[in-house]
Amino acid sequence: MLIAVVYDSEFGNTRTLAEAIAEELRNAGTVQLTDVRIGPAGLLDGLDLLVVGGPTHVHGMSQPMKTYLDGWAGKRLQGLPVAAFDTRVHGPRWLTGAASGGIARWLRQRGARLVGTPESFLVDGREGPLAAGEVERSRAWARRLLTEVDTHAAA
Repeated sequence: MLIAVVYDSEFGNTRTLAEAIAEELRNAGTVQLTDVRIGPAGLLDGLDLLVVGGPTHVHGMSQPMKTYLDGWAGKRLQGLPVAAFDTRVHGPRWLTGAASGGIARWLRQRGARLVGTPESFLVDGREGPLAAGEVERSRAWARRLLTEVDTHAAA
């Protein structure tokens, strides 16, 4: 299985989660981990799963994430299994926003197939740290993604 985990991280919290998710997904195959602030906006051919995550800024995606995803303009993601996650502060989603919803919508609009529910992981305060238990919860979320990808592949 070939998997890409693409993330943006301003204070290191989302990077910590992306690394934990990637580590968990390595149990199923090869994982490429890409920081949108460093890596080029290239998609790997033959991906079996794409996971995209970033911090919530002004109720949605960060500008570096938007810019990176826009670098994929014109690329068809038809049928590609994708998942989205974000980091955000504690509070109701309607109040804090959640970048994962915008990420998932962007990917679906280009033909990708969402697996799992877009997930928010919580930070204590604007700069973090991650709330207790969030790294472990991100690993469990990654395992559920693999189950869903396998279920859809078998169908």
